[in-house]
Amino acid sequence: MIRELRDFLFKSNVLDLAVAVVMGTAFNAIVTSLVSDIITPLILNPVVKAANVENLSKLSWNCIAYGSFLSAVINFIIVGTTLFFVVKAAGKATAHGQKQAEEAGPSQEELLAEIRDLLANK
Repeated sequence: MIRELRDFLFKSNVLDLAVAVVMGTAFNAIVTSLVSDIITPLILNPVVKAANVENLSKLSWNCIAYGSFLSAVINFIIVGTTLFFVVKAAGKATAHGQKQAEEAGPSQEELLAEIRDLLANK
């Protein structure tokens, strides 16, 4: 039973998942800081002041706190949009790096195939 537990805990899938959770938590701190420290003061605060609803989360109607719900929805949209652009930029950077690596020259397999063909022709 201990061996089965050890095998389960040290499978690459479980370790990969653990690393993903830790990295996700760290990335969450970055996205939260980006939204609360940069996006919200630049974009959301002027819009809220223009609409004259500085205390959006305190809006209610007949004891229904719809302001808290609206605040959560707006926060979700802002975080989702920010995350979309961050992932999009990371994808472009990764694709650009792969493109440069491909343009660097022939792969090892291609070079070996050329050597094989040259030796076969002699």
